[in-house]
Amino acid sequence: MAHPLPQELSVGPRGPLTGTITVPGDKSISHRSLMFAALAVGTSHITGLLEGEDVLATAAALRAMGATIERTGEGTWQVDGVGVGGLLQPATALEMGNSGTSTRLLMGLVASHPITATFTGDASLSGRPMGRVIEPLSQMGADITASPGGTLPLMVRGLCPAVPITYTLPVASAQVKSAVLLAGLNTPGITRVHEPVATRDHSERMLRGFGADITVEESDEGRIIAITGEAELQPQTITVPGDPSSAAFWLVAASIVPGSDILVRNVGLNVTRTGLIAALRLMGADITECDAREVGGEPVADLRVRHATLTAIDVPPDLAPSMIDEYPVLFVAAAFAKGRTVARGAHELRVKESDRIAAMKDALEACGVACEEFEDGLAITGTGGDAIPGGARIASKLDHRIAMSLTVAGLHAAKPVTIDDVSPVATSYPVFYQSLDALTGGAEA
Repeated sequence: MAHPLPQELSVGPRGPLTGTITVPGDKSISHRSLMFAALAVGTSHITGLLEGEDVLATAAALRAMGATIERTGEGTWQVDGVGVGGLLQPATALEMGNSGTSTRLLMGLVASHPITATFTGDASLSGRPMGRVIEPLSQMGADITASPGGTLPLMVRGLCPAVPITYTLPVASAQVKSAVLLAGLNTPGITRVHEPVATRDHSERMLRGFGADITVEESDEGRIIAITGEAELQPQTITVPGDPSSAAFWLVAASIVPGSDILVRNVGLNVTRTGLIAALRLMGADITECDAREVGGEPVADLRVRHATLTAIDVPPDLAPSMIDEYPVLFVAAAFAKGRTVARGAHELRVKESDRIAAMKDALEACGVACEEFEDGLAITGTGGDAIPGGARIASKLDHRIAMSLTVAGLHAAKPVTIDDVSPVATSYPVFYQSLDALTGGAEA
């Protein structure tokens, strides 16, 4: 998947954000709905699917391994699965673009099938470490050859039957957990994952919905997820809720821009994903949940967000797993708070699409915000609600969340903030800038 040409953008104040938007489907759930539907026997129907580049990379890879996947309308897809154990040998390398989720979860699928697959990606993804997935999948019997440093391109030679294992996650990672569980689907016996710190549980919820024999035990030492292999998944009709990681940008934007009052519809509020909302409320954000309901087995609500004066906090480190993707925009919120915000416990940010700690420190300092860098986060001294100086040209590092976070910062900057390349935004939120136009024009999107 070729990366689009760089697209520079300058963002300055546009006045209050007002109106109503609906955020795209949840990226994590979209990936998993395609994968599990591809492993079911029969036809599944998916509505609300995120049609960003990352999810489309997952769809293309599953097609290459035998599943029939068709788009039947906007956000509406039909999948005819091959059954667990039925994946076919792909004829060419699987091009993952920028998607770490696609890569790590699909490695798990291939690991317990009698096929070989080569995974490639763009420059950003090819720099991200895959060792944390290679280790447990190798224990299950997969033969994995990676590039130096445990990166892409890499080749996975699956073993069938694979060996069931009990694996304790060394770091909190839903992707590693899911990769092991997916490998366990086609492995005789019971595969177990012990996570000392709970991570997003979309895989467990959805696998149960597809009919897998999966259990979750809670204890003082964390959670133990056990899946019985050689599963038979049943086709499903899936409604994907709105992505809280996409909603995050609007929660912060409306909080920091004076006069803002917006409604963000259909936001997934799985407890493993709501850390940013908790942190913003601790800072004094005005966020109200409206019409709470359940969509596709996930809690959902509409969120009304109004401008508020934010106050610096020490962000509780135990929130990190439930907001790991939202730290960049949390750093932006801190830049406008009164006092010094300390946000730590986020080691994972070092190995995302970019080193998000270093990238956000450099970006915010260039915009006139005082920062202190730690190995696991940042301390940021905010303006107390005033505009930041801005006026800088920022490198997005091919990272969609850096680009969107700095866009939000530019909305309350004395001088416009220029982002060198916003094209990576298409990986997760293709209509982000249309939504921005709608909110700053008071329209609905």
